[in-house]
Amino acid sequence: MPNPQITIYATDWCGYCHRAKALLRSKGIEEWTEIDVEALPGSWKELTERTGGTSVPQIYIGDRRIGGYDDLAALNRAGTLDQLLDG
Repeated sequence: MPNPQITIYATDWCGYCHRAKALLRSKGIEEWTEIDVEALPGSWKELTERTGGTSVPQIYIGDRRIGGYDDLAALNRAGTLDQLLDG
């Protein structure tokens, strides 16, 4: 079964964004849609409308909002991230 679509709202300079992507890579995930909220016009507005927040990263797995890096890492520690990534 293919992995679910992953979307990450991020910036180039965000350390937590880099950590989130490194965690996904450690799980064998190499592909996601990355929306650079500083480079793509209108993406900050999209971020706030879709997530209700203004911080990055904001991570979606499928239609489920995961939140930021800390939330992603907590799912990993709880053992539920693998289930989400398996689709």
